[in-house]
Amino acid sequence: MERLEDALLPLINLVFLLLMFFIVAGQLSDTPLPDLPGSGEQAGSEQPHADLVVTAAGEWKVDGLTVPSQHLPKALPAPDDESPLKIAAERDIAMSDLESLLRVLEESGYREVILLTEPAS
Repeated sequence: MERLEDALLPLINLVFLLLMFFIVAGQLSDTPLPDLPGSGEQAGSEQPHADLVVTAAGEWKVDGLTVPSQHLPKALPAPDDESPLKIAAERDIAMSDLESLLRVLEESGYREVILLTEPAS
């Protein structure tokens, strides 16, 4: 019986470590996410409430106005650790456009963003 307990001890340790990892790594948020474009509750081409909307053509829009990269930090709310920046991205956006946007945001001091995308059809 003692050999069986010795063999189970590493397995118990592994399960405990995995449990601790997911407790620490998982982050629960009390703030609800806005509705995504194209969801059943929204009609037509309405966009969700987001600080920044990225179109499939690679345009960056703040409050419905297209903003070039050099003016983006001035058009967005100031970086805040309490409320991350919400970015709504259209389904067909190129990854290179998204990477360049995230690079500009990182250089502007944004450390945490919430990326909203459209669900697949």
